[in-house]
Amino acid sequence: MSGHGIGCCRYLSLALLVWAGVDAPAVRTCLAQDPATSGPEPSRRTGGPLEKRVGSPYVELDSWIYPVLDRMAALGYMHFEFSDMRPWTRIECARMTQEAGKALDVDLSVPPEAQLLYEALRKEFQRELDTLSGTQTGPSIRLESLYTGVTEISGLPLNDSYHFGQTIINNYGRPYQEGFNGYDGLSGYAVAGRFAIYMRGEFQHAPSAPAYPLSAREAIAAADLTPLEPATPSASVDRFRLLDAYAAGNLAGWDLTIGKQSLWWAPNAGGALLFSDNAEPIDMVRVSRTAPFELPWIFRWLGPMKWDLFAGKLAGILYPPRPFIHGEKIGFKPTENLELSFSRTGEFGGEGRALTLGAIIRTYTSFESSYEYPASQNPGERNGGFDFSYRIPGVRNWLTVYGDALSRDDPSPLDAPRRAAMNLGLYVARIPHVPQLDFRVEAVNTNTVSSPNRTGKFVYWENFYRDLYTNNNNLIGDWIGREGTGLQAWSRYWFNARNNIQFGYRHAVVAGQFIPYGETLNDASVSMNWWLHDQLQFSALLQYERWFAPILASSPRTNWTSSIEITFWPVVPH
Repeated sequence: MSGHGIGCCRYLSLALLVWAGVDAPAVRTCLAQDPATSGPEPSRRTGGPLEKRVGSPYVELDSWIYPVLDRMAALGYMHFEFSDMRPWTRIECARMTQEAGKALDVDLSVPPEAQLLYEALRKEFQRELDTLSGTQTGPSIRLESLYTGVTEISGLPLNDSYHFGQTIINNYGRPYQEGFNGYDGLSGYAVAGRFAIYMRGEFQHAPSAPAYPLSAREAIAAADLTPLEPATPSASVDRFRLLDAYAAGNLAGWDLTIGKQSLWWAPNAGGALLFSDNAEPIDMVRVSRTAPFELPWIFRWLGPMKWDLFAGKLAGILYPPRPFIHGEKIGFKPTENLELSFSRTGEFGGEGRALTLGAIIRTYTSFESSYEYPASQNPGERNGGFDFSYRIPGVRNWLTVYGDALSRDDPSPLDAPRRAAMNLGLYVARIPHVPQLDFRVEAVNTNTVSSPNRTGKFVYWENFYRDLYTNNNNLIGDWIGREGTGLQAWSRYWFNARNNIQFGYRHAVVAGQFIPYGETLNDASVSMNWWLHDQLQFSALLQYERWFAPILASSPRTNWTSSIEITFWPVVPH
């Protein structure tokens, strides 16, 4: 082929890369360099050597850090984060901060909001940045936070994610009822070499609540195929509870953790179909690739990759008691702007079902109904997952689309999309002419196209596991629950990196074939995060909710939820 032909092919290939997700600056670099040697720095893509041999605790899922990192990525200053595999360790967050700093250094027109976000991240992770540079060594111990929160609910709330929905979602399964609710907690960690320990615990209070009316208890028994519950009121709650509490060790970028842990397996902000913090953290053994890696040879085109695997035991389940759960997730970034992940979970074992080696193996390899297998090899209930995130060509630095999907028994939602639950979203990192304002919207549906109106007996349900996918009575998946359709939207105004105010809306509909006469819910909320001092954070929420579930109440009900949380973050010595 002539030199002119080679040049044309090269420029055509680079144009296709732009469309597929590679930033224009990266393409300009490729034009100036030999294609065989061009590409991002290895430390940006797969982490440096220090990241692969130092211990680090995970950043809690409700931290102010994640919205900041999300916005930095959407603005185009981070390309090698895995948004659908959280939580991230502090060392991971420091690596992303380091990447953002390098990108800001070469950008001749950095927007002020991006610089403010970066400065806040750099200050928070200064110790970890020093560790990555080799200037910070030795063990450390930190009292991370002391916090207190109060929530007042005026009016009857919803508090049953498996049937009727929730007034408060994605809140670590904290108990709440009408009246005064509260929690007081602390968190801290210690790091020494490759090892880290972390503990977060809190004292929780919630008032008592009356029993469901007979009509609702009959509907639950019919939907779940369980005995009729007695008319027993919910007792008040006054208890100390460990949330995330674990020990961790880092070996060559693989982090092994044992203890109570939370996960969030989706790029979505409002819900995750396979795993979220909607329920209390579960006891698990987890292996996570905290430093991305690349495969050799032609597989290098898959880009940086990450794994996340866990096996644990669910609590508070009655049908049957003491089941186990495992999950695996692999994600890769073939371009700087495209992220893809495949995942799988399986609930297996429990009282009355054999826990044999053959049964365990088939939780990973089988793709048929569990009733196709003999009792000694029954694989339990399995879910396949797929999610993606993509920054749109032409508007890469402000518009991102993403989605999360779950399929029952099928190997992947891509194999049977009409049978899959879906949660699709769009994130606008800055509104034109109002750069401090962002916008996000997500739509979720578990009443699948090919299997609608199955009386609640499809997604998040199974004939043997009749309170499937719950931990201590809360769904570990998406708040929408069974046979639901919902919409969420938020808009946040950033005064700076840590001070913001957010307006939100949430709508949900539950199918009448599942809950007799159906159910609708509408929420409107305003929340604020404000730092009164470098070490003192103030958070507040006001939410109005209107719901109508004839099986629970003959007329529409409303409630007001107001909450305040104050958190003290002690000074970290560097």
